[in-house]
Amino acid sequence: MRYAAEMNSTLLSLAGILGFTAVAAGAFGAHALSDSMSAERMETYQMATRYHLIHAVLLAVIALHSERIRPGLVRFIGGTLVGGIVVFAGSLYILCLTDVGRWGAVTPFGGLLLLAGWGGIVAAGVQGRRAG
Repeated sequence: MRYAAEMNSTLLSLAGILGFTAVAAGAFGAHALSDSMSAERMETYQMATRYHLIHAVLLAVIALHSERIRPGLVRFIGGTLVGGIVVFAGSLYILCLTDVGRWGAVTPFGGLLLLAGWGGIVAAGVQGRRAG
């Protein structure tokens, strides 16, 4: 039980950090980058912040409901969501800030991690339905 509470706390803290950085990145983009980026790059940057924030909130929800999910599945969902945010949004941030197009080739790997996290949530739902 103590392990689950520590995992809860860690995931919730990560969700807070990721949510904070998503809002900060969004504000930075809106105020510091809007005049120096093309409209296409700005749209990409905004998509990165949107996915970043959405998945940070999702991570918080998982943390708050983790007692209902098997610990191994919580670790899987948390790990894939955190990794997905870092790789997906991070590669897009770097792409937009450096204008080095090769970073776009990294982005799909982050997307796959995010999809795996959502798949873990599906598995948690199926598991919960069987237990209930």
